[in-house]
Amino acid sequence: MKSLTAQAPEAAPLPELITAAEQALPQQANALARARAFAEPFIAAEQLDTGENTLEHADAVAAILKSMGGSEAMQAASYLVYACPHLAKPQEVIAKAFGDSYAALAMETTKLVRVQRQARSAEEEGRPVDDPQLQTENIRKMLLAFSRDLRVVMLRLASRLQTLRWHAARKTVAPPSVAREALHVFAPLANRLGIWQVKWEMEDLAFRFLEPDTYKRVARLLDEKRVEREGHVEQMRARLESELKAQGVAAQVHGRPKHIYSIVKKMRGKSLDFEHVFDVRALRVIVPEVRDCYAALSWVHQQFEPIASEFDDYIARPKANGYQSLHTVVRDESGRPIEIQIRTQAMHDHAEHGVAAHWAYKEAGAKGYSGVSASGEYDAKIAVLRQLLAWERDLAGSGQGLFDDRIYVLTPDAAIVELPQGATPVDFAYTVHTSLGHRCRGARVDGVMVPLNTRLQNGQTVEITAAKEGGPSRDWLNGDLGFLASHRAKAKVRAWFNEQVRHETVARGREAVEKLLQREGRTSVKLEDLAGQLGFKSAEDLFAVVGKDEFSLRNIEQLLNPPDAPLPQDEFLLLKKSRSPERTPKGGVLVVGIDSLLTQLAKCCKPAPPDAISGFVTRGKGVSIHRTDCSNFREMAARSPERVIEVEWGKPRGDAAAVYPVDVSVEASDRQGLLRDISEVFAKEKMNVTGVQTQSVKGTAWMTFTVEIGDSARLGKVLGLVAEVQGVRSARRR
Repeated sequence: MKSLTAQAPEAAPLPELITAAEQALPQQANALARARAFAEPFIAAEQLDTGENTLEHADAVAAILKSMGGSEAMQAASYLVYACPHLAKPQEVIAKAFGDSYAALAMETTKLVRVQRQARSAEEEGRPVDDPQLQTENIRKMLLAFSRDLRVVMLRLASRLQTLRWHAARKTVAPPSVAREALHVFAPLANRLGIWQVKWEMEDLAFRFLEPDTYKRVARLLDEKRVEREGHVEQMRARLESELKAQGVAAQVHGRPKHIYSIVKKMRGKSLDFEHVFDVRALRVIVPEVRDCYAALSWVHQQFEPIASEFDDYIARPKANGYQSLHTVVRDESGRPIEIQIRTQAMHDHAEHGVAAHWAYKEAGAKGYSGVSASGEYDAKIAVLRQLLAWERDLAGSGQGLFDDRIYVLTPDAAIVELPQGATPVDFAYTVHTSLGHRCRGARVDGVMVPLNTRLQNGQTVEITAAKEGGPSRDWLNGDLGFLASHRAKAKVRAWFNEQVRHETVARGREAVEKLLQREGRTSVKLEDLAGQLGFKSAEDLFAVVGKDEFSLRNIEQLLNPPDAPLPQDEFLLLKKSRSPERTPKGGVLVVGIDSLLTQLAKCCKPAPPDAISGFVTRGKGVSIHRTDCSNFREMAARSPERVIEVEWGKPRGDAAAVYPVDVSVEASDRQGLLRDISEVFAKEKMNVTGVQTQSVKGTAWMTFTVEIGDSARLGKVLGLVAEVQGVRSARRR
């Protein structure tokens, strides 16, 4: 059996598609040789998961790219792609050696290879490659990858074609996942871009591996009468070319290659026997101008009997991907059908080599073919991307339900933006950048000004008119007005308004705190330090709760004027004179060496038995009892050590156990019911809660509970239970 690769005609260049895609690739001296030498140590002894040697695969990919018209720079990039997995920082290393453009191409292609490998792994685990959900994700990621760098298209097509060729040459069976991906993803992509030489060869090779028996049967049917058929076709070809020239039409007539997969598709799609597949015998007529196409068609229909149902005018009504040609099927004198395609050279180059091949021909005009503008690099990119989007629309219309929830639109720079179905220009602006969304004031869709609540469609180009500064409109959050479809965009608008409210609240709180500091004559106090002493992470958090009236300024006054201010020296000496035997004063604290001395528990650390405690003589308020680890106490003791006296816990009077207030700090992720759940823990442990202070900032809740306990040692167990409450990050005694 003849090799399929031998039957394919030699590929001609893709001048504009490659040129437009490669303008970003700087031409470097000996780039191909340098790239191969760079990658060879990493990949010379490595094998791909198909079993093919990686270096040999890269060599073949570079050769395919060359045959497709790819420059030396693109061929060089094919080696760098396979070196990426071996580099610790591939983008930095490749950029340093070859430039940023090469590095970006290698990285984007590597990412796409990873996506496709995951898709094949999923299929091998039992999920078919044509599963709608899997195919949706695969094609979505492919579209987004291609939107960033069109050269990825050519590299991936060339790589997959080489994989199929390698298996065919070794007479081994390609993995079903590889063959199916080629048939269902890569070949449709090549078809959508109009790269039919790659499409036909890839389809035939993939079909050969997936359905070998059917492939061999059709190939055998083609071979059985090949000599007779080819003789008949050659006679028709010579006659047609000669007589058209006699009519003044400078035509080139060629026999058309037969592609097994397309024959099988036609047989299955139309329930035909092999003998009734008309394009088994086929000719292609190439003429200089469009008027020559119709002149040639007229002559053919005069000389042979046309089959009316098989006539298609793709010049007047081009296919979605820009394909143009006249198709007709006629019967010769013996009644045998033969298909004839008639097109200009420009149409032929487009049909063979892709959506952009015809751009080199001036007769295409400013609008190109199918109304696609082709005036430069931007238009080249737009045209290719719109073919990818049209491919997506074809899938969406196939009844598989793909892309029902997504659309793709283009930026003015031809980048693809993925949006939810029903998205508007405002959604688009927020997806591009939050700042652009806030400042969005108008939009053009395909060059036409539209209202901001206009629903966008696949493939449209969107341009946003933005103010230099400003914010969103509250109308955008009104669902009835239809300005936003994206949940992400809605969240950004709400966040903007919440931030404005917070900004006003913070300003109000700052003003109140600063006025208090002025009254107290403490304007030198650092606001961040003040906030930290009060338990806040920043001064802005303090201002926010003060501005919302959730935090009393009296707390700041108490911090600035603690009741533990030291006594003057003379008052302290008078106090020392009243020494008498030890006794337990009211309050449950035994003050060593001083009789009937007033004592009070310090509010800053709220000690409770069996905490280690010390006393400090205050101005007119007796002895303040502190925990020995209290930072306030340590500061006062360092400043006035002569005022520190020894104290210890005394035994409570009567039958009732003494209780002491302590503060517990809790940090948690804010949620509904959080305060209730924590309070239930204290209630179950029979701890009375006498006060609660809460604040919530950016989803984090800070709570301070004042609870009464008789023994601080038991508090550790309760804090452990609080820490187990859903969302609680920490629970500790203050």
